[in-house]
Amino acid sequence: MASHTSAAARIAQLIGEIGEHDYRYHALDDPGISDHEYDNLMAELLVLEEANPSLRQAHSPSQRVGGEASQFATVRHASAMLSLDNSYSRDDVIAFDQRVHGGLADEEVAYVVELKVDGVALSLTYEDSMLQRAVTRGNGVEGDDVTANARTIRAIPLRLRQAGISCEVRGEVYMTAGDFAALNKQQEEADRPLFVNPRNSTAGSLKLQNPKAVAARGLRYFAYWLELDDVDAPTTTHFERLEQLQELGLAVNPARVRCADLDGVFQFYDEYAVRRDRLGYDIDGIVIKVDNLEQQRRLGRTAKSPRSAMAFKFEAQQARTVLREIRWQVGRTGAVSPVAVLDPVYLAGSTVQRATLHNVDEITRKDVREGDTVILEKGGDVIPKVVSVVTDERAVSSQPYEFPRSCPSCESALVRHDDEAVIRCINPACSGQLCKRLEHFAGRNAMDIEGLGAAVVEQLVEHSLVGDVGDLYSLDVERLSQLERMGAKSAHNLVGGIERSRERPFDRVLFALGISHVGSTVAQTLVTAFPSITELNAASQEDLEAVDDVGPAIARSIIEFFANPQSATLLDKLEPAGLQLEALASEADDAAQEDSMPSAFRGKTVVLTGSFEGYSRDECATRIRQLGGKITSSVSAKTDILIAGDKAGSKLAKAQELGVTVITEQQLVALLPAVAGD
Repeated sequence: MASHTSAAARIAQLIGEIGEHDYRYHALDDPGISDHEYDNLMAELLVLEEANPSLRQAHSPSQRVGGEASQFATVRHASAMLSLDNSYSRDDVIAFDQRVHGGLADEEVAYVVELKVDGVALSLTYEDSMLQRAVTRGNGVEGDDVTANARTIRAIPLRLRQAGISCEVRGEVYMTAGDFAALNKQQEEADRPLFVNPRNSTAGSLKLQNPKAVAARGLRYFAYWLELDDVDAPTTTHFERLEQLQELGLAVNPARVRCADLDGVFQFYDEYAVRRDRLGYDIDGIVIKVDNLEQQRRLGRTAKSPRSAMAFKFEAQQARTVLREIRWQVGRTGAVSPVAVLDPVYLAGSTVQRATLHNVDEITRKDVREGDTVILEKGGDVIPKVVSVVTDERAVSSQPYEFPRSCPSCESALVRHDDEAVIRCINPACSGQLCKRLEHFAGRNAMDIEGLGAAVVEQLVEHSLVGDVGDLYSLDVERLSQLERMGAKSAHNLVGGIERSRERPFDRVLFALGISHVGSTVAQTLVTAFPSITELNAASQEDLEAVDDVGPAIARSIIEFFANPQSATLLDKLEPAGLQLEALASEADDAAQEDSMPSAFRGKTVVLTGSFEGYSRDECATRIRQLGGKITSSVSAKTDILIAGDKAGSKLAKAQELGVTVITEQQLVALLPAVAGD
């Protein structure tokens, strides 16, 4: 093992190297190393800090995610975070220019023009180059202290690149279109309401109680303002300050220009009015600022806004078309969602024929009816949505929309709970849910049935070979061989995959059942509290809500699942099929050993992925459990460590997105001496 002195030197070196690579990636958009090389540096740092906790430093990149932010203190800004006057009119921009020149007599005036990112304003305070506080804009005079959450944003440096700097930085927290789409996909898979747009999800993310959950949202930050405590600071223009922000390690939007007159301003505006769809994040206009800082000071401010700056906003991108039909789609968990079928119309870079109507409350609030002329927007330039109805063009014979009372697929009665906006089909044998239930059941994080992909699932349902997931265990080679493109070898392989799935532990079986709101992490929590399907079935609402991470909605979903007669039929198939419907005794034995063994894994949630050379994943998982770790099958915001073998794939990518600690098989072996045979 490295000496304390050499470990301290290496930790300092790694912090510097990782900080440099963060700067190149976020501030310069010029990565110096591959993601894999970056992950190796981070993994080495984490291992060294774990072995030498006294050497762990507050500005280490390993310390971005801390404990829970249980409350958000109100903090007064050193100077007010003013809002900007804004307009959609070129005439108003010309009038602004005239006022500026009028306030500066015959002086020459230059403007800096930047993109107006549609995010959430955030102020950062650095003392002696260390991040001390992050505060939202709030009402402009005071805002919420969200420092713990801001530390998780990798574009915000925990330590500036220059020593001895005390300053305030202001900028915009935002979410890219890709991260927003991924977040909504996670919401959909977890059967939770979708976020309306990236800005709202960004604002909500900054107020989450758990910084680790914030880290999973992929928030970004662009700095646009710098106030130095040193009154003799050499910079005299706003453009120089933007460059200085970047030199200090902050990400600054590269789309910025210095314009000598309004011709350059309007050229910039026109360029990005066209390019905005291709940026990958939301902007709603441009910001025009007087460049000279002394001129800014002399122009002063009104009660609400600086006189030296204004926002020139883009017109909202909308389209007008006719809503022909409202269709209802059934999801895996039975959520029945409305979709507007439209006359095709071009909007924000693509032809739109479908749009979300969100839920019954939105349809009621907007009084949407079939045959209406509607106005569309793309929520976050990603998801088409109906924003309003042109009621003046509504037919005289039009009637208010009547919501379905039965499932569009199986005709079972739909239910809606007071605390939910969605309506549901709770029939587990619903044909509309069946394909998605089968795909979920066979997924890698559930029963991991190799060969049971979407195409095979569709054929199984189409040929009525399965009525629920329990019927999978009665399939044989002869019947499977009759399917299209399913030869004898493929049929044998699929039967083998189904056979192997009988060995999956109880928590994965529970997750695979697809109970609404019960994800893989909740399933593991439930199995710890109720180690058999019988005990879980017998649990009351009160019993369930007493379990950590199980709220009223989850508890109710579990009770409704077991109360449904089709669920009893399903379980009657799974038990004789030999599925693990209770926790194995060996798992309890592993838990009993935890307290007696020192470990870097104690209390940590660990995922293993990829192929391992020296030892099987099961062997490694067993030792990690014995050392106090908790093994899960999927990467989430609650994952502490990902052990990445060869060809790690999507789990590694997700772990990197969430900021989860990633270590290699070799690093794992060093932390598991019993596995290594030492």
